[in-house]
Amino acid sequence: MKLRKMMTGLWIAGVLAACTQRQQQEREQIPVSEDTTFLTGTLFLVRHAEKNPGVDSTLTAAGCVRAGALYRLLKDSSISRIYHTPYKRSVQTGDSLRIRGKVDTVFYRADSTGESLLYEISRHHDWGKRILVIGHSNTLIPIMKSLSAKPGIDSIGDKDYGNLFILRKTRDRVSVERKTY
Repeated sequence: MKLRKMMTGLWIAGVLAACTQRQQQEREQIPVSEDTTFLTGTLFLVRHAEKNPGVDSTLTAAGCVRAGALYRLLKDSSISRIYHTPYKRSVQTGDSLRIRGKVDTVFYRADSTGESLLYEISRHHDWGKRILVIGHSNTLIPIMKSLSAKPGIDSIGDKDYGNLFILRKTRDRVSVERKTY
């Protein structure tokens, strides 16, 4: 009986060792330098459209008109995903493109570093693609800087809603084109 328990214990230990070794092999990470799409792609960055007063407010009538203009501008841009913060004004700004263009959306946390957005893009395997990012006046510039881009402005004013930044990033270079809509 003792010999049987010992043999069973050794067998279980062997199986666990094999599983552990296999998991370590599966977790081997590829260095970033070998990943050709990491931190690349075309990002269309906009601030949410005009909003009503309040912390989590909706769009004003002018904001709805601007959101429609954004849809008309980007409807043929082959955007594969929309990233926006969970605030109503951000969601509504991209709703026309989401609904009419049948584009999936992802929430990211609004932060002053851009880390949450970069994490979500990585998590959804969207590097190298064309994506729309809807942010806020205090988050768009840090997002661009986190991607080594030079946006050409230092800040976005409280009443400034009409900027579209087109950031094209390859492994070797980054460019930013600024349009108004």
